[in-house]
This record gives sequence, structure tokens and C-alpha cells, in this order.
Amino acid sequence: MATETHHGHHFHDPEHDMESLHDITDRLEGKVGIIQISGRYHRYPRSLDHDYLLTETVLGTGYNGDVRMAKSKERPDMSFAIKAFEFTGVPVQRRVQLEAEVEVFLSMDHPHIARLVDVYEQDYHMDLVMECMEGGELLDRIREQKRFSEKDTAENMWQMLLALNYIHSHGMIHCDLKLENFMYDHKEKSNNHLKLIDFGFSKMCDKKAELRRKACGTLSYTAPEVLDWSYTQQCDQWSLGVIAFVLLAGYMPFSGPEMDQMKNISTGTYVMKPERWSTISEDGKNFTMALLEVSPKKRLTAELALEHPFLKSRHIGEDTAINAGIVKSLRDFAHQSRFRRCCMSMMAWSLSSEERENVEKYFLALDSRHQGAISYEDLKKVMVDKYHMPCSETKKSFNALDTSHHKEIHFSDFLAAMIDGTHVQLHDKLLHEAFRKFDADESGFITAENLRQVLGDTFEGQKVEKLLNEADTMHHGKLSYHEFASYLTGKELHLHGDEECGMPEEIPVQRHGIACMSKCQGQDKPCCSVQ
Repeated sequence: MATETHHGHHFHDPEHDMESLHDITDRLEGKVGIIQISGRYHRYPRSLDHDYLLTETVLGTGYNGDVRMAKSKERPDMSFAIKAFEFTGVPVQRRVQLEAEVEVFLSMDHPHIARLVDVYEQDYHMDLVMECMEGGELLDRIREQKRFSEKDTAENMWQMLLALNYIHSHGMIHCDLKLENFMYDHKEKSNNHLKLIDFGFSKMCDKKAELRRKACGTLSYTAPEVLDWSYTQQCDQWSLGVIAFVLLAGYMPFSGPEMDQMKNISTGTYVMKPERWSTISEDGKNFTMALLEVSPKKRLTAELALEHPFLKSRHIGEDTAINAGIVKSLRDFAHQSRFRRCCMSMMAWSLSSEERENVEKYFLALDSRHQGAISYEDLKKVMVDKYHMPCSETKKSFNALDTSHHKEIHFSDFLAAMIDGTHVQLHDKLLHEAFRKFDADESGFITAENLRQVLGDTFEGQKVEKLLNEADTMHHGKLSYHEFASYLTGKELHLHGDEECGMPEEIPVQRHGIACMSKCQGQDKPCCSVQ
């Protein structure tokens, strides 16, 4: 259905040639918060095989080679997609492109964008660990069904636009929107939860910035202005119009030989076959044509497209009401200690898709602007106007949840507040995963130096030594897994006949410190537990 161009070259900015991935992570820490980056970005000697078991299953093939499935060693029930990059012999320009993809992908945090779970960097190799989208591509679904109903098209377009409005409102262009780059979460045909993938051609820019660079992406989805090497975020909207056209009518608006396609795209010439379009509503037609406007200034923006009657009249069900339990969790999060909030924020990136789906609708309902983040006004409408909480409490909650300090609450910030046993269960696997991320040297303990490696010298103004002391109930300057679990669950730590349990010289610890074994008793059984 799609014809690839020969224009798939990324803009080369000489100023980026000397940048390292360390520069990227430093920049992103200031943009999205240190936990979102340090908890997911790992450097040598930590490698993929420390935490994942790579399988022979090939999920797809991209520009960089095969994408393979892996299983988490901590959570064998969870599958992930691994994209590997080899840097040996790679031209500088290509490495710059790969680094740009990693930077953009690491900054993504939205319910309708595939999550980048972990990154492993070595001198000449990098592995990206992404959530595994088991439901397949939107392209496969439309091939099976030939075309979508207007209701299903509207629902799919709504989700795509939520992702796109998030990207655009946070200063990014995707540059390669197509049916293949939207995937479904699960295999069930009843599942219609879409996510955007692949940021290989994406670019960070000011919201209204105009890029001047070679065309990239897939020709049949390419906007007219992209062919002229001068474009803005509106190029993504054209690509979305092509997708809407295919979903409603079942065929591509631009196809055939490359030169013919380029000519028709430049003039906005396409045929709406009567046998396909006569049964489609005026709203559906107008929506599609408003996205396929040759002039970017006349073309619907993502924000305006979300308000179009074709989507506003879609039948999705009743609006989601924010219940008192959600508000209580948001309020309580602000009253937790700094280290506990830090741990919950780390766990937010380890939740399964099912756990995230349990609360996702509440996040989207709170985001009244549909920009993929909750503003203070959004929070105030619910906490103050609906539940009559003091403004001081709302402000405190907002400040605690705004981990990036950019005056907005991101999806993972919201998820962290939901890990309270009511909405998302705080279970052993999450505890193990969080402990693993803080135990940077895999000693089986969390030390102040470990926290410094992950968080820097301070977290929210508090020195890492003081953070450690919050949980170090045995006061030996190191935190064992069992102390860590006891601190987070609020359950009492019990020792079993070994009063030295937890002292570094007495505990040989299995990988990640998940099971401390009693050396003095000379038997392989846990010497302490959390009850």
C-alpha cells in the first residue's frame, strides 16, 4: 500500500557531531525529570542480558534490522520488543540520527504512545527495550477488514490525535506517520487501544518552527510542503488525513509511480470514488478533506481536529467521572516522604499495560486540554471545585506530582500516585524492579553512593544520605531488599533467629538482593521477611 521514497535522510546538523549520549541524558533530565531518565538509561557494565532474556522470535524488521522479543527476568509474564543499534562503522550522520531517535523516544510519556522501558548503552552498541505491542499494526487490521465503520474510524482517529497533540504541544514532529506506525496493545479483535511507535525521523523543535531539510518518511503519506524541504508540525496532520482516507474508503488517496504521486500530492489531487464515499457522512468527508488541505495554514491542527464534529459525535460511552478514590491518591502522594515518592516514580515505568489501563482513563479525563499532561487548572477543577479541598492541598499535590518542574503532571507522575494498593497493587515484582534500579552496582544493597549514581547529590532538595536514612531502620548505612520492602509496604520487618541479618558482612545476596540468605545458619532459607 505504501511506496517508500529515496528521501529517507535525516537533517545533518554539524553542531551535533560532537554530542555524546551523556549530553542527551543531561538535557532530558532537565526536561522530563531525573527519575524518568536515570531509572531507564543504563551504561556499561550493565547490559541487556542482566535484566532480559532475548528470544529468537522476530516481531518485525525495521531500518536498523530485526526487532526481537525478550522476556523480563524479574517478570517472566511480560514480553518486550528489543531494537538493537550497532555503531561500529556507522557514519557520524547516521549516529546523530540514532541519538536523536533515542532522545525523542525517552521523552515520550503518553497513554497512546508505546513506552520505552529501558536503554542499554555500550561503546559500539545500544539496545532499546520497548513495550511489546501484541495486537499488531493498524495496517494489518485494515487489510483484514478492508475498511472501518465511521464509528471505529472516529475512535481510532481520536486516539491518534491524542498522541499527536501531545507530541506537537511538547515541541516535536513525528515526520513518519503511517498505518504501520500505529499498533494495538493486545491480540483480541475487540481491543482497539492504539499506540504510536517509531521515532526514527522525529525532530524536536519549537511549536511553530519551520524545518528546512530533506524529505523523509514514506512518500504516499508525505505532505506537499515536505517535498519542498520546508515544513512544520502540520506535515503530520496531512499524514493523518491519508490514514483517515484509508480507514473510511479502504484505498490510498495517492498511489502509483513515484513521479505521479509527487505531482498529485503537490496539488492535492485525489479521487473520492462514489462507490466508496457515497455512504460516508458529510462530517466524515469534511474531516478527511480538512486534513488533506495543501496549505498547512488551512489544514486542521491536532487541537482543532479533536474538536471536529466527526470526532465529537463519536459514540464512546459516558464521560469518565473522577471518583473520590483517585483524588485521595493524588492528595496522599503529596504527603508521602521524598524517598517514597521517588520509589513510586521509579515503579511507574515498570507497570504492565494492564496495570496502566486500570487508571489511564482517569488521566485522560483530567487532561481537559488533550495535551497529554494535567495542568494546575485541571487539578483544581476536580480537587477544589468538585471535592472542595483547600487550594493549599491542591497546590501541594500539584507540586509533588510535577516531577519535571514544567508546570504539568505527566502520565508516569500520575501512575506513581496510583500505586497505593487501591488502584494499582504494590506487589513483590514492582518492589524487586525498583530495588534493582537503585542497586546500581548489584551489591544486594542500596547505598548512598547508589542513590547518588541514580539521582545525583540531591532529590527535591534533600541529600541522598537523608533519603537513605528514611528507610534504613537498622542504621548501618545500607538498605537491604527486605528493609526496602518493609519501608514501602508499611509492614513490619521480622528477623528469624539471626540478629545480624542485614549487616553487610553477614549476608551473601543473590542477584539484585531479592533473597538474602542466612550465612550463619548454614542453610538456604530466607533469614528475614516482611509480614
